[in-house]
Amino acid sequence: MTGLQNRLVTLVGGSGFFGKHVAQALLEQGARLRVASRHPEEAYSLRPLANLGQIQFARCDIRNEASLAAVIDGADAVVNLVGAFEGNLDAVMGAGAGQVAQIAADKGVSAFVHISAIGADANSAIDYQKYKGLGEQAVLAAFPKATVLRPSILFGSDDNFLNMFGQMISALPAIPVFAPQAKLQPLFVDDAADAVIAALADPAKHGGKTYEIAGPEVMTMLEINERIAEAEDRKRSFIALPDGVGRMIAGISGMLPGAPISSDQYAMLSAGNVASDDMPGIAKLGIAPRPLSLFLDRWMTRYRKHGRFGDKRVV
Repeated sequence: MTGLQNRLVTLVGGSGFFGKHVAQALLEQGARLRVASRHPEEAYSLRPLANLGQIQFARCDIRNEASLAAVIDGADAVVNLVGAFEGNLDAVMGAGAGQVAQIAADKGVSAFVHISAIGADANSAIDYQKYKGLGEQAVLAAFPKATVLRPSILFGSDDNFLNMFGQMISALPAIPVFAPQAKLQPLFVDDAADAVIAALADPAKHGGKTYEIAGPEVMTMLEINERIAEAEDRKRSFIALPDGVGRMIAGISGMLPGAPISSDQYAMLSAGNVASDDMPGIAKLGIAPRPLSLFLDRWMTRYRKHGRFGDKRVV
């Protein structure tokens, strides 16, 4: 145990992909959880993992101060996981993040972890990065001993990253690749969750610091697609889209509901998503991140032509 046993931790935005993995890690540490979000029912799958009375679910909106105050009341620690690519980003990730931190400070919370992103920059021309950067500033102004974690792209068996490409590669003989030479450093979601645990468990050591947390492998987008195809035992042709073509498609498709990529997402992707040497990394939190290669063959089995019974390369 890490000293989190029986402590009440509120996960603001805790019903998403990352939030549910953080919740599982906290449950394993014996913490008591309050999963707070606009749609807490999306995290009901966590119930069987908790002991009696160990987890509760609360509906709140980061844009509503009263609802935030209610879910933070009585908490020993708070993790802010809220993020978005569209809508009022200031209310959600900028001033909204600061409001979460201010309420936590006012209520005497002992540890606060804010989830940002690699590339966060208050001066960025890209709205997502800009408001992530402004959010960091607002959080630290309200709660100076908060720990800021900037994760790279997170992967897991239940993610929307590997699985999106896995489905495409299983269904199409030729796949267009946006920003094929963009460099990414994907991080296993459970390692990211362990980083949250480390920060919560020792706020005296990690509070007031910003960490860039990323995986051990740097890969291009094209390499990731090729590795997924290999794990699926499929021969595929990949069409490396020139930058101008990729930007044009993202600009047009990004205006449609459910589009796979927006202009801002393409701009961030093309710039890469790799940890810098300017900030401490995940090793400083005591974590040795696991590589994608450790999991990919097993996870992509579902997309093979004959599933786990297939033993040949198929077309």
